[in-house]
Amino acid sequence: MPLVAGTRLGPYEITAPLGAGGMGEVYRARDTKLDREVALKVLPDALSRDPERLARFEREAKVLASLNHPNIAQIYGVEDSGGVRALVMELVPGVTLGEKIKTGALPLNDALVIARQIADAFEAAHEKGITHRDLKPANVMVTPAGVVKVLDFGLAAVALSSASDAGNPEHSPTLTMHATQAGMIMGTAGYMSPEQAAGKPVDKRADIWSFGVVLWEMVTGQHLFSGETVSHTLAHVLTASIDFEKLPKETPRTIRDLLRRCLNRDVKMRLQSIGDARVVIAEYLADPGREAKEVESAAPLQSRLGTGSRLGRAGWLVPVVATLALIVAIVAGVGWYNATRPGPLRPLIRLNAEIAPDAPLARTSGGNMIAISPDGARLALTLRGADGRTRLYTRLLNQSQVTPLAGTDNAASPFFSPGGDWIGFFADSKLKKIAVEGGAAVTLCDAPGERGASWGDDGNIIAALTAISGLSRVPSAGGMPVAVTKLNSGERTHRWPQVLPGGQAVLFIASPHTGGNFDDADIDVISLKTGERKTVARGGFSPHYLATSTGTEIGHLTYLHGSTLFAVPFDPGRLAPTGSPTPILEDVGSVGSGAGDFAYAGAPSGRGTFVYLSGQGQLAGYSISWVEGSGKTQPLHPPLGLYRTPRFSPDGKRLAVSIGNAQGDDIWVKDLDRDTPSKLSFLTGTNRWPVWTPDGKNIVFQSTNAAAPGLYWLRSDGSGEAQRLTDGKLQEIPNSFSPDGKHLAFYQVGNGNSPDIFTALVEVDPARGALGVRLGNPELFLGTPFTEVAPAFSPDGRWVAYSSSESGEFEVYVRPFPGPGGRWQISTGGGGYPVWSRDGRELLFETLDQRMMAVSYTVSHTTGGDSFAAEKQRSWTEARLRDIGTYSNYDLAPDGKRLAALVADGANGQKPPTHLTFLLNFFDELRRKAPGR
Repeated sequence: MPLVAGTRLGPYEITAPLGAGGMGEVYRARDTKLDREVALKVLPDALSRDPERLARFEREAKVLASLNHPNIAQIYGVEDSGGVRALVMELVPGVTLGEKIKTGALPLNDALVIARQIADAFEAAHEKGITHRDLKPANVMVTPAGVVKVLDFGLAAVALSSASDAGNPEHSPTLTMHATQAGMIMGTAGYMSPEQAAGKPVDKRADIWSFGVVLWEMVTGQHLFSGETVSHTLAHVLTASIDFEKLPKETPRTIRDLLRRCLNRDVKMRLQSIGDARVVIAEYLADPGREAKEVESAAPLQSRLGTGSRLGRAGWLVPVVATLALIVAIVAGVGWYNATRPGPLRPLIRLNAEIAPDAPLARTSGGNMIAISPDGARLALTLRGADGRTRLYTRLLNQSQVTPLAGTDNAASPFFSPGGDWIGFFADSKLKKIAVEGGAAVTLCDAPGERGASWGDDGNIIAALTAISGLSRVPSAGGMPVAVTKLNSGERTHRWPQVLPGGQAVLFIASPHTGGNFDDADIDVISLKTGERKTVARGGFSPHYLATSTGTEIGHLTYLHGSTLFAVPFDPGRLAPTGSPTPILEDVGSVGSGAGDFAYAGAPSGRGTFVYLSGQGQLAGYSISWVEGSGKTQPLHPPLGLYRTPRFSPDGKRLAVSIGNAQGDDIWVKDLDRDTPSKLSFLTGTNRWPVWTPDGKNIVFQSTNAAAPGLYWLRSDGSGEAQRLTDGKLQEIPNSFSPDGKHLAFYQVGNGNSPDIFTALVEVDPARGALGVRLGNPELFLGTPFTEVAPAFSPDGRWVAYSSSESGEFEVYVRPFPGPGGRWQISTGGGGYPVWSRDGRELLFETLDQRMMAVSYTVSHTTGGDSFAAEKQRSWTEARLRDIGTYSNYDLAPDGKRLAALVADGANGQKPPTHLTFLLNFFDELRRKAPGR
């Protein structure tokens, strides 16, 4: 019986049907535990009720789950719930190859790019002893990014009732009773190998036959074998001659020969390894014009050989002259051919290197941590030193030590000048530069929410200065930024720009949201001469153009989708891709702001160097701990996760926290008595910065929901729908309620200004439903040319503590609320994220090296106004907190005796990343796997 939306199979909730076949119905479902979408294939009753077949299916499923390849749809597991057994699989977006072929033959290059990926998938499966047995266009998905995903690997084999039926077409999962009706053209049995159609045992060579049939269909747009019934179709498979003259005339000889090898009915004469097919296709794509050159150079030789039929009186000389001419022509032809060919592709060389064992890689914002000079000789890195501060370091690759650059504390997202003599970076809401050999850091402009920059040949820097705006041009000597791009309707951000060679165009990502998963972002390019902008790729982030070609101007566009690096041939002159995307490398690290943890250089060898942080080299997450004043820590929430801004409820019995995942971030609340966490927010995008109302009944948070971004109000018990409070045109970060619950303090980013602090009145509005609240107009509490963030109301509501960069580095200050009045500096040597103790005696804050400090204070009330007196700061605990960039990493429990905190590396047995992977001859790898036209 078909399942309806809302049905639960264990943790999986059915959301929609996707299709059906001989192997059962397929449904789209949501994994409620991991908050991801999956595909569920509900198995037929005949299989579920047969213990022998079921046991064999589960054994085979374990083997299939071991297939981890970018061109194979992943199998996650088997779910058995209420007598329904289902296979849990990766949900692959896109269309089937069958749907693409419906409109006719594919362009040759597109067909070969798809075929190469199919062969790559089969090669990986065959190496593990797994055969598919049911390859057909309907079992091949092509994603919007052009990536092939082969479905149902091995399921044809495990679906059979016994080994004796291994080749019986009547038991193929693609053959149903409906398929035997007279008059129906068969398109499934037509992909079977002759030995499978004859009921004989099959092996991986059956897959090679099916691969040939599918390639034929892509190239011609026609079925190779078809008939009115199953029997007619299978008869054609077994006996019908294959007319290779039906292939398009432009089909290259190498591809014709490959098809002949794949479609040989004699399994011993058939191509024996699918890897050989992959090599043939890859070599052709690497140089499509090679055959034409060979024919062209051979033509005059044939005409010379033809003169032997006219000898005449000097006929004895003609064969000699012809032979000498033949030798000379061959030598000359080979010399000319080699001279016009690019050098041989060098093998990829992988090196794993420790950068600095005592200074791990670290980031202070959502930026990348790695840059490499244009000549490939020097690295620029953001590392955390022994003092706990993150700053910029450099390392020459021919040396072993790293060198810190003074004046670069809190550095993020380094990038080199075209000559390699300067390093640009972001720090303390500013865009800066510093000479590679050190010296004074130079401030170029304000950058309140940086998201990457690139230094052009013309002396200008193209930068994303905020997280919610277009790109700007900044002179490398400093000056007023000028807008380069404008956000289109539905866009929230432009970020991670790259100035293309020649400085005439800029590559960047455009996205409807500002955090979390950027797999759905567009990769755009804009001409700086004409202002014309267009999308060159969809479904990826962290784009880079690489000048990989040595003979033409065609290079490669690379980008990330998930943790996989893709490449597509790209013409920078036309600002257009010239091929289809191909997966190049898996397990590349990235961060939720859309930046990849990698860098590249093309010199000095011209073969290319690619350096990256492996996804496995990054921390998969961290735990939340109780931290006492004595320095003792113990688990509060042990499971690893990407946690931000923990916040205690007013009674201290619950903890709200945002948790990152592949789709974004969500707000969770943990009941500390029952030790049970529950998800609170269900908006798409990134949901962060939870703030409790003083009565503990509601939580306000920020969401980047593409359809309706802004601040939201939600009941803390999870009942009811989230209510939108602001329009999200500017980015508002909520931080604190006044004790009476009448005012919300937040800081606001936008309009090109540095972050400023605002408050808004919380007003009762019964017309807005059960929650019945709205925010009044924002009122500026503190606005200066500097950055002010993290406002926190005192327990009596008469003061606001906050962090400001007015002194050149962030310090904690206190001002009276609502004002007017002076301000008192609380921290010395840097501080941020102030939190008041509930008893009104202490103010805690975090230093720039992630240590907790406390300041006792007294307040006096006079006729001249209130006065705030702070004592000398002192250490609150010896435990050091984890640096998570621009997010708060702790909160003080209501009893004032301990913190809920994210502690530094090593406290939970994890070590920060200190190693990078270097790939040499990387440009050759791109030319090999993603050859340009």
